[in-house]
Amino acid sequence: MESSKVLIDGDIVAYRSAASLESEYFKDAVCSDLKLYKYKQDHHEMFVKGYKFWAAGTTKLERHLDKSMKYIIDKTVRSVDSGLYQVYLTGSDNFRYKVAKSFPYKETRKSTPKPVDLPKARAYLVKHFGAIISEGEEADDLIAIEATRCGPTTIVASVDKDMLQIPCRHFNLTKGSWTTVSKLSGLKFFYAQILTGDVADNIKGVHGIGPKTAQKLLSDLTAEEDLWDACVKAYEGDVQRVIENARLLWLRREVGEVWIPPK
Repeated sequence: MESSKVLIDGDIVAYRSAASLESEYFKDAVCSDLKLYKYKQDHHEMFVKGYKFWAAGTTKLERHLDKSMKYIIDKTVRSVDSGLYQVYLTGSDNFRYKVAKSFPYKETRKSTPKPVDLPKARAYLVKHFGAIISEGEEADDLIAIEATRCGPTTIVASVDKDMLQIPCRHFNLTKGSWTTVSKLSGLKFFYAQILTGDVADNIKGVHGIGPKTAQKLLSDLTAEEDLWDACVKAYEGDVQRVIENARLLWLRREVGEVWIPPK
């Protein structure tokens, strides 16, 4: 029996690998009792200078990246019992920045300092693990496109909740848990996101509607046209806002796809 293909969220792998090296430095050179995230924000220049001196030379960095990435990827393919995998990374010029008119896309993330060696981690993932970079869109989009092409037996390995609109099997890289998403449950998740918005990506939903309320509003609906109508009603008839948020939240199923309302 042929193994199911595992589609791995490389953005998570690269970020965790680069961040874990910073954690090693922080414990060795700063103070293991302090909070790394807060220290980086309050003393960013000092942290970067100290980290670069500590991590100087490619040997330490490459050894760490290789060990960390192999651990994450090997653990994933063993956990899902499949040796067939592909890693995906988000590229530049994400089309969503142009779609967002009401509020700047991912504006809330600009103040969060990223790992210093994240670009090197991404390059290492491409060179040594064959990661595919998704130019013009996000890794999520390429994963959704490939999952659609391969069918529902595909396994998506990530921690990103946005992936839960893709009908297939999902493996959580952090929890080691499984979720099976059907076509209808994936569609409902997508429309629920339109109602709630996405704080992490600075997508504003309907004020006062959280996940539980959104689920309640959509629970008895099965036709996409009805899910659409429920969202338009919640947005008090502001069809353009619904379309804008839908295009920001929808993961492409074909290259260059532009989401259109069901009616």
